[in-house]
Amino acid sequence: MSSVRTSHAALFAASALLFAASAVTTVMWSLSMSSMGEMPMPGGWSMSMTWMPTCGETWLGAAASFVGMWTVMMVAMMLPSLVPMLMRYREAIRSASRRHEEWLTALVGVGYFAVWTALGVAVFALGSAVASAEMRIPALARIVPVAVGSVALAAGALQFTAWKARQLACCKMMSPHCHERIGGSGAALRHGLHLGLRCSNCCIGLTALLLVAGVMNLGAMALVTVAITAERLSPVGERIARGIGAVLLLAGVLLIARATGFSAFASFE
Repeated sequence: MSSVRTSHAALFAASALLFAASAVTTVMWSLSMSSMGEMPMPGGWSMSMTWMPTCGETWLGAAASFVGMWTVMMVAMMLPSLVPMLMRYREAIRSASRRHEEWLTALVGVGYFAVWTALGVAVFALGSAVASAEMRIPALARIVPVAVGSVALAAGALQFTAWKARQLACCKMMSPHCHERIGGSGAALRHGLHLGLRCSNCCIGLTALLLVAGVMNLGAMALVTVAITAERLSPVGERIARGIGAVLLLAGVLLIARATGFSAFASFE
């Protein structure tokens, strides 16, 4: 028992240091992006410069910068809810009398965040395409505030579905195939990929909400992190997920009402 507690304490300490480093880096990155300003858009909102190259930067450089920023941000956001799964994995390794548990656990983490990195590539491609379209088509830019509210409504409704409940339940337990994935480095990496895919499914609604709220919005990041961690770690996570859904539904209605009210006022003027 003493060795298990020591092992868990070491994992927790390493995770805390990694979380602190990634959180500080994310904050610095966000402040740096904020200092660059935003582009006013039709519809009364402003576009962040996140989705396009800065002066003298290529699209490839902008993509690499975004994916790096995204990955660091995801480490800060997802690590609090990942640590308990890593601890359960280490316990499974010990019960199977496997060695090199530190290395295998690290590979699980690498596989997990590799999924989020790949998602970051897709997010940048989609975000850049949408941003370019909004800059070319004023009518499209004008409906963005309504679209943000609609995403909040969709994310809130998703929180009440049986699909969300199943995904959340899967995130709370060790995979039934876990013991098939602790045979070595390749198995550990595959287990991390499996966890990452399962987690990204569970968080799809809240992730989409973060994107439309502002990918480098520190307030939005903090709220989404708290929401994800609470619903996945709490014994009453399903109730918390529904409570989050209710808040998102209300926020969506208010955002749409505000956006349509602003549009009507602008048309009247």
